[in-house]
Amino acid sequence: QVQLVESGGGLVQPGDSLKLSCARSGSTFSRDVMGWFRQAPGKEREFVAVIDWNSGNRIYADSVKDRFIISRDKAEKMLYLQMNSLKPEDTAVYLCAASSGLIRSSWPQPKMYKYWGQGTQVTVSS
Repeated sequence: QVQLVESGGGLVQPGDSLKLSCARSGSTFSRDVMGWFRQAPGKEREFVAVIDWNSGNRIYADSVKDRFIISRDKAEKMLYLQMNSLKPEDTAVYLCAASSGLIRSSWPQPKMYKYWGQGTQVTVSS
């Protein structure tokens, strides 16, 4: 069984930076992918960034490309999301997700992920 616990959310001003963390417990597998998704009130859950746990290959949503960086520490079983130049439209609950054996084209699809954390709130407001 895999458990995911996010941390690091908070209230920041536009232009600020914030780093989210996701602690993973349980086994890891050679074909694991992990990602960050977000959900704003009244909106569907959307893809932010995903990383192949073993190779480190990653993809980003266009809305966060060049501002956010996804990374992982395999030894510590930690996933991170460094968020820079935050905008009010980045306000959402950010969720960590994990699954195994996904083909690359399906990485952005929330419905493909088996394991989810409880989420951490990020609010960007002046």
